[in-house]
Amino acid sequence: GVLSSGTPGVGKTTLGKELASRSGMTYINVGDMAKEGELYEGFDEEYDCPILDEDRVIDELEDKMSEGGVIVDYHGCDFFPERWFHIVFVLRTENSFLYDRLESRGYKGKKLQDNIHCEIFQTLYEEARLSYREEIVHQLPSNTPEDLERNLDQIMQWIEQWMKDNN
Repeated sequence: GVLSSGTPGVGKTTLGKELASRSGMTYINVGDMAKEGELYEGFDEEYDCPILDEDRVIDELEDKMSEGGVIVDYHGCDFFPERWFHIVFVLRTENSFLYDRLESRGYKGKKLQDNIHCEIFQTLYEEARLSYREEIVHQLPSNTPEDLERNLDQIMQWIEQWMKDNN
């Protein structure tokens, strides 16, 4: 499987959906999946959002992941089993772009600030590097439509190479 990770607003969903349509892989947005299945274990008042039940998410995904050919999109990555992913992409966006994207989604106050800080301090990149073998974790710039195209080309090449090596 492929994991697309990064702070909210960096373009994971756009990349993941486009990648799935080009590669024929299955795209799974963990946030949407949790919403549909109500895979929550409470509500975070401070961030005004539900708290993900990570165990139930893993149970829900286990069968799909063992079949392979899956692109998973989520901002966190440290609770997934390491064996699920052959490659992990962490998208990075410059703060000015990210600020505008999150603001237009209605993020404000602490939620907005914390997500910008998360990006400044490379929190999710560090989390990915600690959770997976370093050689499978790649950072990709995600600021412009040109970046998106370049990232898609790069990932498609990687997937094709992986298929060759493993079939």
